[in-house]
Amino acid sequence: MRGPLFAVLLAACLAAPPVGAPAADLASHRAAYRLDLETARGSAGIESATGAMLYEVVDQCDSWTSQQRFTLALTLRDGTATERLSDYVTWEAKDGRSMRFRLRQVVDGALAQTIVGEARLGADGAGRVRYREPTEQEIALPRGTLFPMIHTLRIVAAARAGQRTLAAPLFDGTSEHGANESNTAIIGAIGGEPSRFPALAPLASWRFRIAFFEPTNTSGSPDYEVGLRYWENGVADDLTMDFGDFVVRGRLETLEIVPGGC
Repeated sequence: MRGPLFAVLLAACLAAPPVGAPAADLASHRAAYRLDLETARGSAGIESATGAMLYEVVDQCDSWTSQQRFTLALTLRDGTATERLSDYVTWEAKDGRSMRFRLRQVVDGALAQTIVGEARLGADGAGRVRYREPTEQEIALPRGTLFPMIHTLRIVAAARAGQRTLAAPLFDGTSEHGANESNTAIIGAIGGEPSRFPALAPLASWRFRIAFFEPTNTSGSPDYEVGLRYWENGVADDLTMDFGDFVVRGRLETLEIVPGGC
């Protein structure tokens, strides 16, 4: 799964600065989230969903490294239970030009999927991704493609500037089909809700809704949506993850600011 975790609004597309533009500071941190079922739709047959997500990002001076571990246990109304686990690791250059990634997914104790590779972009955001697993192949990435950390910086900068939307191809290495189209709705600044975490309490925050479309999607409806609050240092809380049949709520339980940077 992502976390960051994609089309809410298509009407406007934010004009992004060049890929190598100076970046705001994103906090190196380790965060733990509790996951619970918020909504089960129609024929989904889901009785309960519980789990956890652990996320760590570290500023390595000229790059960021991240790791996300995700577990979700589902129980259906007929009593059937299933557990999904994922381990997702990335290295992303701060100039937005290169990224390495590894995703491993396990369902009910059996390895379900492994995706490994690296991607490179030119100055215009176009480039290629080379997969080593599950099969060796290369796929073109369209002009304007963003990697995950750069995407976070862009939407926070857009919110700070009073923009309402950002649309861009987003490549994060969680699909073997290349970049997803993403559309971010910037719902607005959050006031009067100070955080219980000291590292966040003095900071500004905004609420976002991000919709994702797989390259093969022709339905017009997103494959996956995420709602969340981002603080200006890049820490996310109050998550909703919409998988179509059901929605999971994620609440930030612990937050640790860790060493990072030059």
